[in-house]
Amino acid sequence: MKTTHLKLVFASLFTLMLISSCKNENKKEAITNAAESSTPSADSHESGQAFINDESSTPNVLQIAIGSPDHTTLVAAVQAASLENVLVNAGPLTVFAPTNAAFDALPAGTVENLLKPENKAALANILKHHVSAGNYTKDFLKNFKKLGQANDQNTSVEVKGDDVFIGGAKIIASIPAGNGIVHVVDKVILPPTE
Repeated sequence: MKTTHLKLVFASLFTLMLISSCKNENKKEAITNAAESSTPSADSHESGQAFINDESSTPNVLQIAIGSPDHTTLVAAVQAASLENVLVNAGPLTVFAPTNAAFDALPAGTVENLLKPENKAALANILKHHVSAGNYTKDFLKNFKKLGQANDQNTSVEVKGDDVFIGGAKIIASIPAGNGIVHVVDKVILPPTE
């Protein structure tokens, strides 16, 4: 009787291990297939965190900009400067996002000139001047006179009543992001010339 009982226990364990092994193989195959489908082709320049689809978590600062019809010029500039992966890192980041109208207010030809491949470094410098390390709400920014930006330069912070201006650009809206906050601004914030 004991021998029969032991044989049943061993047979049950063997069956469970076999089933578990099959499930693990299916999981491995599913993970491999998912990785292959999310990995860009070798001839694509789109690689890194910015190009992973994740529809279940709070949008990051880049996803917020991409989803906004008022920020198509900003998104084009970020792509031209190859800064997509910077804007999706864990952060926290405070991003000052100029609207299309803010870019349109620049002198004629400025945006087109900056989008040229030979001006990638200058464009990246301007865009990094719109990003700060940290998650700074509009009210918290009222405590600053200057704010350090990702291009290693400072920009001014000015408070006029309830309005906050960063480098002369007025914050007109604020959107929390999964990796920080996006402040929509009405002007392009140009770095100081040295």
